[in-house]
Amino acid sequence: MSESRIGLACAGGVVEGAFYEIGVVCALEEAIEGLDLTHLQIYVGVSAGAIVAACLASGIPPHVVRRAVLGQEAPDLNLRPEMLFTPALGEYVRRALELPGAAYRGLAQYLVRPADISLVGALMELGRGLPVGLFDSRPLERYLAHVFSSHGRSNSFDELPNKLRVLAVDLDTSLLTVFGEEETAHVPISRAVQASAAMPLLYPPVEIDGRYYIDGVARRTLNASEALEEGAELLFCINPIVPVNLDLDDDEGACVHPSLIDLGLPAVLSQTFRTMIHSRMRTGFKNYEYLYPDAEVVLIEPELSDHTMFFSNVFSFANRARILDHGYTATRAYLARNAGRLEPLLRRHGLTLRWSRLAGPPIPPPAEAFAPDGTTGEAVEGTRAVLERLERVLARLDAALPAAPAPAPAPDAPAPVPPGAAAGATDHPRAANGGAP
Repeated sequence: MSESRIGLACAGGVVEGAFYEIGVVCALEEAIEGLDLTHLQIYVGVSAGAIVAACLASGIPPHVVRRAVLGQEAPDLNLRPEMLFTPALGEYVRRALELPGAAYRGLAQYLVRPADISLVGALMELGRGLPVGLFDSRPLERYLAHVFSSHGRSNSFDELPNKLRVLAVDLDTSLLTVFGEEETAHVPISRAVQASAAMPLLYPPVEIDGRYYIDGVARRTLNASEALEEGAELLFCINPIVPVNLDLDDDEGACVHPSLIDLGLPAVLSQTFRTMIHSRMRTGFKNYEYLYPDAEVVLIEPELSDHTMFFSNVFSFANRARILDHGYTATRAYLARNAGRLEPLLRRHGLTLRWSRLAGPPIPPPAEAFAPDGTTGEAVEGTRAVLERLERVLARLDAALPAAPAPAPAPDAPAPVPPGAAAGATDHPRAANGGAP
């Protein structure tokens, strides 16, 4: 490891963002000589990025994190869907018990002041009966507590060899809280990560020391300044959430959707949210150039033309293999494409690009896809190959058999359409270009 103080900052991005970031750190450690992502001087994590940053700060190598996400590591380390998506039944019940009282208060307001408040406005009281989170984050916290405490590791900020900062927002003050600093170092790492990842609507706020905390992205997208304030001279930043530009073709060709409006409210809200947080982050990075002139920052994020990241389901666990590989391959391409700028920057901190790795095929095998029954991608691909061969055999058999005579048409049946001519086809010149004859 070089003499420079090197740090890592990981932004939020729900489930999809965490998978992308794991693919990125796998590519970084493979492609950069001298970079050990488990022995950096400072780690900063926000929301889903807090999970990745905390794992690395605890000494868990990127490839082990990757295998655990894919279910290929030791059983006690493998991440399972129920750890992320267990329904918050307790929250549902607690809120349901408040519904009768909320309905009574709303109706009373309307009857007392019918000219001052609409019936719809009165029904807003029912909002108190709505759950503040769909899923319970406690299984995730228990899983992380086990991971951070096993194999000689510790779930305590004070016992880490280097600094870890996890960011969350105090619900009742909207102020940013940095877990891992002196006044918050007593909080277990797993609990701090649970609070940082408590995205409203997805997970309920997390109570710590009598205060309630929500997702740190509410105030900071990345908060690279936290690492720069700690003296990081080279900071790797990973941000998985960016808006999409449909005017730019991705690697697989043009987007099939002419406008996001075609996909309805979720796509519009996603683009709006991504645009806001990305603009906020970019503004912060411009300030870093003046506030920390001696520090160098390497930002890795999807291109605006990256349709894969935008159109993937951010709450999906099933697409983890595809997103892991996408982050991995996109990062390798980014390093190769920007080598002219990155190589001198890395050399200043005792690091170099491994061109033998970047020029060759990926070192890890492609992430295995998993079928719903838990079979690996090898089994899935084998089944698909058998079906494809069967289809080819049947096609050849069908071609070899003599054609059966066509049945005689009924007396009133229309004349058959000649082969190659579609019903309604025309030779009008405008028809070939999609125009009306």
